[in-house]
Amino acid sequence: MRILIVEDEQHLADGLRFNMEAEGYEAEVAADGDVALEKLNRTIFDAVVLDVMLPTVDGFEVARTMRAAGDYTPILMLTARGRPEDVLQGFEAGTDDYLAKPFDLNIFLARLNGLLRRREWFRDETKKTGVGSVMTINGRTIDFENLELRNRDELVPLTLMETKLLQYLIDNEGRPVSRKAILEEVWHLQEDTDTRAIDNFIVRLRRLLEDEPNNPQIVQTVRGVGYRFVAENRS
Repeated sequence: MRILIVEDEQHLADGLRFNMEAEGYEAEVAADGDVALEKLNRTIFDAVVLDVMLPTVDGFEVARTMRAAGDYTPILMLTARGRPEDVLQGFEAGTDDYLAKPFDLNIFLARLNGLLRRREWFRDETKKTGVGSVMTINGRTIDFENLELRNRDELVPLTLMETKLLQYLIDNEGRPVSRKAILEEVWHLQEDTDTRAIDNFIVRLRRLLEDEPNNPQIVQTVRGVGYRFVAENRS
């Protein structure tokens, strides 16, 4: 497994690389956002460990650039900015997990291993919830195990957070779910947080699932509450 460490604090980057290599990973370091994007353009990595506060281009922008380019490599974001709104900004940018600095090395390695096993994890989750690993919704095929959506000839990668949100809506099909519930059950954020960040994820799901995203029939808005998933045409 090849890991890219994007971290400008050299002692921390060296320590992470040493411990990853001790775990059997191959690790490279980029000290700023521009170098990271150059490496990502040249090399296929299995995961990215991404600091937020970087020279040239910050971690949020690195993640957004990756996702805009169709690169859905798992991202573990490291941040000294551990407020819920900062975490949500990271998820909105396309990261799959986050860890606040300072952090315990064993927890870091466990989070990294978890990202690298994400397909196996999601397979286990679908077994527990009863959601099949492949589902058709409105003519779109969602592969929960491989985190992909196919619409005719177009194959669209999904982030882990997008897939978890979709699964949560399906689990509660027909029932309104609040933004607060989504924050707690999908993002595991318990504190008071600006819930408007959820809306951006809903917009993305509507673009993927709806024939007319501006007139949604599947991911419906429940005024004053949140959202409701309704899909008569699914299998």
